[in-house]
Amino acid sequence: MKHRYIPMTEQDQAEMMKTVGIESMEELFRDIPESVRYRGTLPMSSAMDELALLNHMKSLAGRNADSERYPSFLGAGIYDHHVPVVINHIVSRSEFYTAYTPYQPEISQGELQAIFEFQSYICELTGMAVANASMYDGATALAEAGALAVGATKRKQIVVSRTVHPEARAILRTTARGLNVEIVEIGYANGTTDLEQLKAAVSDQTAAVIVQSPNFFGCLEDVGAIEPIIHERKGLLVVSANPISLGLLEAPGRLGADIVVGDAQPLGISASLGGPTCGFFAVAEPLMRRMPGRIVGQTVDRDGKRGFVLTLQAREQHIRREKATSNICSNQALLALCASVYLSTMGKAGIREAAHLNLQKAHYASQRLTRESGFALPFSAPFFNEFVLKLPEGASAAELNNKLLDAGMIGGYDLGSAYPELHGHMLVAVTEKRTKAEIDAFAERLGELV
Repeated sequence: MKHRYIPMTEQDQAEMMKTVGIESMEELFRDIPESVRYRGTLPMSSAMDELALLNHMKSLAGRNADSERYPSFLGAGIYDHHVPVVINHIVSRSEFYTAYTPYQPEISQGELQAIFEFQSYICELTGMAVANASMYDGATALAEAGALAVGATKRKQIVVSRTVHPEARAILRTTARGLNVEIVEIGYANGTTDLEQLKAAVSDQTAAVIVQSPNFFGCLEDVGAIEPIIHERKGLLVVSANPISLGLLEAPGRLGADIVVGDAQPLGISASLGGPTCGFFAVAEPLMRRMPGRIVGQTVDRDGKRGFVLTLQAREQHIRREKATSNICSNQALLALCASVYLSTMGKAGIREAAHLNLQKAHYASQRLTRESGFALPFSAPFFNEFVLKLPEGASAAELNNKLLDAGMIGGYDLGSAYPELHGHMLVAVTEKRTKAEIDAFAERLGELV
């Protein structure tokens, strides 16, 4: 088959084969065992015209149980929040969706201002002094926070709660391996970090304590009680936060956090089958020059007119690699813009109302579900918009979720997959989009299926 978009002639191919010293293309694959090589034609359809291809792709997409047709009670890091229609209208403007890294500030003022606005919003939400232009997602932001703490304190141990998202902890461990850093995980009691275990684990060698609040179970951590445990040992406190919850909860920065990270996905970013998302990263002022990624700063030109520039780019693309604080090479500017448009559209009152709806509906759902026989809440700690539901004895969360899909609903997260001790438990998320009728129907169907 000729590939018209690959500009290589038979002569080109012959010359390349001669250069690498082979007689046939088959020799390129001689290191691959015969047992795993595929012979023949891949199972593909014949060529389609444009109309047939579009119809085929629509039929494939129609197999997805998407949250537009199925009410979703699945959270665990990606949430089915309302995305105001104005967001897609603005981010679809070619000036934004085709923008690249603004290396030339004099012709990138719009993009730079948009990033500056994002940083300003994040500082206001988190109660921190400085925020960067964004990170790839919340999980990598958390790992970068651990790396920052290690560099700032010159210590080689990080203490992290098991109530932090399992995938974020996995990325933290991967990062720590390259830095020769020890990771100590702390257990939980009643859905939140076990403070006695934490006190016993923190020492003069601890660079940081990392917690998430609301945590992976949806429960609110006592950040005010955790703060003195690490600060008495001169370490740093890292808090991962759900930005929507900050419409109601006290900002982590005002509770003593040194670094606040999280995922901006709840702020007007579509779930998109799990990504991409956008991480945020904010620090207290003494740590500003150690922050990964880039910061957009505000200045004035020689005529006194306001302008924006990239500043404090302590990454390997701009300075000597051994002095770089991180190797992050980009930021999620388009998705950060989604978050900025969401926050500016909602305003303070809107964010507070959205957070309040999440809180109220999740608590209504927890009460409604526990009215069904055999269901219970294993934790009594306060929670935001997500909670752990103990299923009746012998029930499987995975099997229930398959049956719920058949009934036109997306169930919660099977906690047994990440926490073996919580087999038979489901993590249920309820956002402002869920109606009373949907919650009632979910509870009734769960009760019928067990």
